[in-house]
Amino acid sequence: MDKILEKVNSPEDLKELNIKEKEQLAKEIRENIINTVSVTGGHLASNLGVTELTIALHSIFDTPKDKIVWDVGHQTYVHKILTGRKDKMDTLRQLGGISGFPKIKESEYDSFDTGHSSTSISVALGMARARDIQKEDNNVIAVIGDGALTGGMALEALNDAGNSKTKLIVILNDNEMSISKNVGGISQFLTKLRTRKFYKKSNNSIRKTLEKTPKIGTKIIRIARRVKYSLKQLFLPNMFFEDLGFKYLGPVDGHDIERLEWILKLAKKEQEPVLVHAITKKGKGYKPAEENPDRFHATGSFEIETGKPNKEKKKDYSAVFGEKLVKLANNNEKIVAITAAMTDGTGLKEFKEKYPNRFFDVGIAEQHAIGLAAGLAKAGLKPVVPIYSSFYQRAYDQVIHDICIENMPVVLCVDRAGIVGNDGETHQGLLDLAFFNIVPNLTIMAPKDFKELEDMLEYAITLNSPVVIRYPRGGENEQVKFEKHEEIIKGKAEIIKEGKDISIISIGKMVEKGMKMVEQLEKQGKSVELINARFLKPFDEEKIIETITKTKNVITIEDASIVGGLGTKVKEIIAENKLENVNLQCYAYPDKFIEARKRWRIRRKIFIKKLAVFPS
Repeated sequence: MDKILEKVNSPEDLKELNIKEKEQLAKEIRENIINTVSVTGGHLASNLGVTELTIALHSIFDTPKDKIVWDVGHQTYVHKILTGRKDKMDTLRQLGGISGFPKIKESEYDSFDTGHSSTSISVALGMARARDIQKEDNNVIAVIGDGALTGGMALEALNDAGNSKTKLIVILNDNEMSISKNVGGISQFLTKLRTRKFYKKSNNSIRKTLEKTPKIGTKIIRIARRVKYSLKQLFLPNMFFEDLGFKYLGPVDGHDIERLEWILKLAKKEQEPVLVHAITKKGKGYKPAEENPDRFHATGSFEIETGKPNKEKKKDYSAVFGEKLVKLANNNEKIVAITAAMTDGTGLKEFKEKYPNRFFDVGIAEQHAIGLAAGLAKAGLKPVVPIYSSFYQRAYDQVIHDICIENMPVVLCVDRAGIVGNDGETHQGLLDLAFFNIVPNLTIMAPKDFKELEDMLEYAITLNSPVVIRYPRGGENEQVKFEKHEEIIKGKAEIIKEGKDISIISIGKMVEKGMKMVEQLEKQGKSVELINARFLKPFDEEKIIETITKTKNVITIEDASIVGGLGTKVKEIIAENKLENVNLQCYAYPDKFIEARKRWRIRRKIFIKKLAVFPS
C-alpha cells in the first residue's frame, strides 16, 4: 500500500484527500517526525501535538497567498513537510539544511521568521492591516500556544486586534503546556474555557420584545444587561476574548481533522477578528513524549523504542548553578528564585521542590519576572533570576528601569550565553555582554569553569547591588583543568600564567581557549601571559594596562559579539591611555546573526584562523 505522504508535495495536494486519507497522513507524518528527530534532535512534543491542526490549516487556507504566522516557530515541522520540504527533513537543524524554525529565505510558505514567544498576533495584525491598506484579498492566521498567552506582548496584541475590527484569525493551540507545566491565571482561565458554551442566541429576541414594552421596557433592558453580564462572567469564560472584540469559536478537538476543518471554514467567513480555540495534546501519538512532554520539548537524538537519549547527559553549567543555589538557600532564607517557564532548563527543579514558597514560575513573561524581582528586592529579599541570554533581550527595559536605576540587589543569571548551536539566530546568546555593558550600576561577571561559577554566585549574593553572571550552555572542557581559583574580588582579574611576549586576555568559557592558545604559542617559543578577566564591569584596567604595556602584543578572546564586549573594552583602554605601538587581535563572533549549526563548527570557523605573528 502506497503511503499517502508520498503523494503530498504541496498544500494543494491536501485538497484532493478525503478525511480518512488525511487521518492516515497524520500518522505517517508523526512517524516521519519521530524518525527524524530521533537522529537530528529537535523539538518533538510540540510538533506531534499540531499534526492534525497543521493539516487542517493547509487544507482550508490557500497558502502561500494566505499567511500563517507561527508563534515561537518550533512547532513547524509538519508545516515544512506539507510545503515541499519532506525530502530535506534529514537535514533538520544541520549546517546547510532546513531550520528548526520558520525562515522566509527557506520557503515562500514561511511568512515570518519566529523563534521567541508571544509575537505572532502582533505580526499577523500588521500583515492584516497592510493587506487592507493595499486592498488585497487574503487571510492572515496567527497560531499561538496557550503558554505564549502569558507573555504580555500577546495580550497587548489581542487588545489591539480586537479593537481594530480587522479581519484576522487567531488559532489558540491549547495543550496546557509551554515548556514547563503552565501556571497562573491565564492557565486557569483556559481550563474553564475547555467546557462548551451553553448560551448565545436569546439576547436579541428578548431585547426586541422588551423594547416594545412602554416605559419600563428600557429600564428592564438595562437591569437585564447588568445581570446577564455578571452571569456571563461567571459561566462563560469565553467572554474574555469576546469582550476584547474577538468572535470566539470552540473549544474544538485539535486532533479531529473533520471538526477542525469545519470550524476553520466558519472562521474564514468572518470579517472581524476571530479566535479559534483548539485543544491538543503535546507529544500526541508517541507514548514517551505524551508522558514526558517537557523532556521531549527539545531533545537530542534518542532511541525510538524507549525514548531514552542516545547520549547520557553530562553535568552542565545550569545544573551546577542550581545545586549551588540550593546550598546557599539552606543558609540564607532571603534567597528566592524566579523562572520564566524554564524550571528544568535553568536548573531550578531541586530549588522548586525544596523551597516551594521561595520559588516563583511566572510563565513566559520575562519582563514581569524582572519587575517581580525588583519588588522582592525592595522588600528585603535576594532574588536570583536565571533566564537564557536570548530571552533576557525581552526584559532589557526592566533591567534598566526596575533594577539598575533603583540599584536593586538582584542576581541576573544569564544562562545559554554565547553560541547555543542548532536553534540558530533567534537563540544565540551573543549580545548580552554588549547590551549589559552600557548599563550603569551593573556588575558583570563570567566564570571560567564550574568552580568559578559557584564562587561567583556565592559572591553575588553578598552584593547590595545588581549583578550579572553569564555562563554557557553545556559543560566544562574535560581536557582543560585549572590548578587554582583565586578569591573573587570585585573588579579584579586573575593572572593564570605570567609571560613577557604576548598577553592573552579572555573571559568566561573562552579562558579554556586561552589555555590552548598558550600551548600553541609556547611551541613557537613565545612567553605568554594569560589573564582571566572575570569581570567585564568593573574592568580591571590597572592589571590590563600593566600587561599591555609589558608585552605590547595582545589577544582578546570572548564567546560574544565582536561589538561592545571584551575586545571593545581593551580597545578603549588602549585609546584612552594613549598606549602606543600595541598589536591587538580580537577573537569574537562577527557583527551578524549566526545561523544554525553545531557549536563546535561555529567556534572552529571563528577561532581556527591563524594566530597573529607578533614581532619578536
